[in-house]
Amino acid sequence: MRPIIGITSYVEPATWGVWRDLPATVLPYSYVRAVEAAGGRAIVIPPDPESAEILRVLDGLVLAGGADIEPSRYGAAPHPRTDSRPQRDAGEFALVGADLPILGVCRGMQLLAVAYGGRLHQHLPDVVGHEKHCPVPGEFGSHGARFAPGSLVQRIMGGDGEVNSYHHQGVADAGRLTVSAWADDGGIEAVEDPARPFVLGVQWHPEVEGDVRPFKALVDASR
Repeated sequence: MRPIIGITSYVEPATWGVWRDLPATVLPYSYVRAVEAAGGRAIVIPPDPESAEILRVLDGLVLAGGADIEPSRYGAAPHPRTDSRPQRDAGEFALVGADLPILGVCRGMQLLAVAYGGRLHQHLPDVVGHEKHCPVPGEFGSHGARFAPGSLVQRIMGGDGEVNSYHHQGVADAGRLTVSAWADDGGIEAVEDPARPFVLGVQWHPEVEGDVRPFKALVDASR
């Protein structure tokens, strides 16, 4: 059987067919495609504070991208540009302690960092002085990335290269996680937990580029 991979999702107003602005459980289908292309069976997980119950049927977990994490989770007051979803936070923080292979994507990486005792930059342009990580609403940027030799992410991705980018927040402190990749402006691009078989967070969106490698590594670790 294919490993069963849970993917966390959003609750947002959505429009489809004749329906307008209804609360809906949504997730870019590119995540499902990436998990399936990697050999897994995808299950979409709506936000739920008691979502840990679903861990009994999962072999692995993807923490998907999305809105900002509530700053009180890491002891900060909200920045004017912070746009959080406390309901989603409650559901996902209940999952990250699971003894499962975990891949965090964008927000998912940030959530891992906070769960491991770290904190976030709430608006990266205030820190790096540019908006290349989120250049235009709805369009990805790109930049160089450097991977730590011998790290999990380096073994998955190979040599240094270009990654895509769509985020206005970033990891300031990875807590108990190990930082294993950096953007060309010094920002944190990947974190991992060497004490566990597979816990990896990446700041970019490999699913958008059709890059199955991180998802294949997750699925293989979930077998």
